[in-house]
Amino acid sequence: MAFAVFADGSANLPKSMLDGIDLLPNDYTVDGVPQTYWGDVDHFDGHAFYEGLRSGKQVRTSLLNTQLFLSRFAPILTQGKDIIYISMSSGISGTCNAARIAAGELMELYNGRFVHIVDSLGCGFGNGLLAVRAAELSRQGVDAREAAAMLDAEVPHTCQYFTVDDLNFLKNTGRVSGVTAKIATVLNIKPILFGDSTGHIVSCAKIRGRRKSIELLAKMYDEKHTDTQYSTICISHGDCLADAQLLAELVRKITPDVPITICQHEPFSGAHVGPGMLGLFFRGKER
Repeated sequence: MAFAVFADGSANLPKSMLDGIDLLPNDYTVDGVPQTYWGDVDHFDGHAFYEGLRSGKQVRTSLLNTQLFLSRFAPILTQGKDIIYISMSSGISGTCNAARIAAGELMELYNGRFVHIVDSLGCGFGNGLLAVRAAELSRQGVDAREAAAMLDAEVPHTCQYFTVDDLNFLKNTGRVSGVTAKIATVLNIKPILFGDSTGHIVSCAKIRGRRKSIELLAKMYDEKHTDTQYSTICISHGDCLADAQLLAELVRKITPDVPITICQHEPFSGAHVGPGMLGLFFRGKER
């Protein structure tokens, strides 16, 4: 590895995609009880977690703080290696800024070493796919500074579209207004959401009915995807595997040979989107 690659549990990566990536833990509470998610999505009991949300359990998340980055990055820099960290969107969390503060302090302390924070402007596989690409570049021997520029340029092409079954979870964390959530619930409106150029969650389409929202996700893939040697498709879901499999089936009709990874959506951002979240992640035209 030419440089060290870091991400955290919000990257949503299964073990098969973690080669060359170090994960930082995410802390949250469930009804006030502290929990730590280490990023092991293969063994994450998504059904139990999202059932808890359905039954009214309160989940609160917290940002990764500067001290965590200082403590985990310093030993790597001491070894003479540079670092690239792929952060969840600065538009939804203060984690990115905390990492940048740590990076600035460390580069002053370790003169000549390079620490770069990539603001993914997304979450889940939205930063996970960028971390996978970073690890590929590191294995290929690409210099950290060159890789950082390449990854920053990839951010607008890392497409991430998702729908939710219940907007009240986004309302409870301030991502949408109460009026919007109430109207959507009454009219059975399912929005298609994405992270915009500032990393904030916005709606790009609204449609009635769950099945139609899944079909619209596939249509957006058809319109946005690009064929490259790095093509891969990821689908994450909030305890709605049948819907994820339907989406995968629709996408395979468009590009039959591109591999698709399906897994539960991790708990850290899953607490904000709620059960029934269905997300589609791929490389494409600018979102």
